[in-house]
Amino acid sequence: MADSPLTDCFTARNLSLMDFGNGARVPLRFSDPAAEHLAVRRAAGLFDFSFMACLEFSGPIAAACLQRLQTRNLSALGPGRIAYTLLLREDGSVLNDATVWRHGPDRWWLFTGRRTDRAHVEAVAAHSRAGVGDCSQRFAVLALQGPLSARVLRTCITLQEPPGPAYYGFTHAQFHGAGCWIGRIGYTGELGFELVVEAGAGPELWDALRVAGAPFGLAECGFEAADSLRIEAGHILFTRELRFPVTPRELMLTRLLAGPGAGYIGAEALRGRRREIAPRRLVGLLPQTRSHHGAPRSAVGCECLLEDFRRIAPGTGCLTSAGYSPVFDRVLGLGFVAEEDRYPGTRVTLTSGDTAEVARLPFHDPGKVLPRGGGNE
Repeated sequence: MADSPLTDCFTARNLSLMDFGNGARVPLRFSDPAAEHLAVRRAAGLFDFSFMACLEFSGPIAAACLQRLQTRNLSALGPGRIAYTLLLREDGSVLNDATVWRHGPDRWWLFTGRRTDRAHVEAVAAHSRAGVGDCSQRFAVLALQGPLSARVLRTCITLQEPPGPAYYGFTHAQFHGAGCWIGRIGYTGELGFELVVEAGAGPELWDALRVAGAPFGLAECGFEAADSLRIEAGHILFTRELRFPVTPRELMLTRLLAGPGAGYIGAEALRGRRREIAPRRLVGLLPQTRSHHGAPRSAVGCECLLEDFRRIAPGTGCLTSAGYSPVFDRVLGLGFVAEEDRYPGTRVTLTSGDTAEVARLPFHDPGKVLPRGGGNE
């Protein structure tokens, strides 16, 4: 079983663990998920994201292979920068979202949330003869999120570039002699960092951040809090919004597609449908109940069938993620509706028979430009 470097520590504490289906387990919760959620919004939270896949591309044709594999134009991505991107199938549907980290001209990292994506990546790399190595078990990945996360980070690690990397940038540091790469990205909509540290140092770094963060109000956080936070922030999850074949346009993510002439997998299929109207769109959904009693704490409890997804028609919607938001004191959701119903305030009937109101994404956007909508979406 390809567990996290932190799993033994969590097991010894009798924490409930969630298996992502690929052998990588993370805690569901450390305390009350709502309290963990609010700690991230008000102070800081610490998450184990070591379930992620980390694949390293190296050599003179690494860039060309990555350009084929994912949808962003990487020619302008400088060393120390990160790009949020998509991996597509040949038919133009989204396999997964991902991030690309550029270390130098001939060295890159690709992170996805699902280790089984390795097979797809290696098949593409084999065709192009690029060198790809699986670093997933070499590192622990810790996520430090929240408005006070930078202050917590500086108490444990001396950054070469105070106050730290720019948004969607990363820098290299040392933690007690172990290599540590710090990227300023996150899943919560808050200021945050992902720390990629050598696996053996993972438990020690976790404890150091936990202790250093205690005076600031930091909470150790599990997947349930991560899930409710990402729903508030309008972020997709591969086990939910990507459970069925959807296109970048249906996800409102065409901004992640390189321009005309791009040769990434799926580009030709998308060009063939560029004048078609998307049959459905990802939106925020407000189920018409304000009570959270009995509501799913996270998307883990939200089921959606392929038949439900295919039946989306005007006036109907399919709820793919739902969870209680302690910030808004209500259930929030993500899901798909027909193209003509995508406007905020529209009421739809869900496949469950309940009603919901379409809402603008993200639900929570603390002081940043709204990341969705605009352009040709």
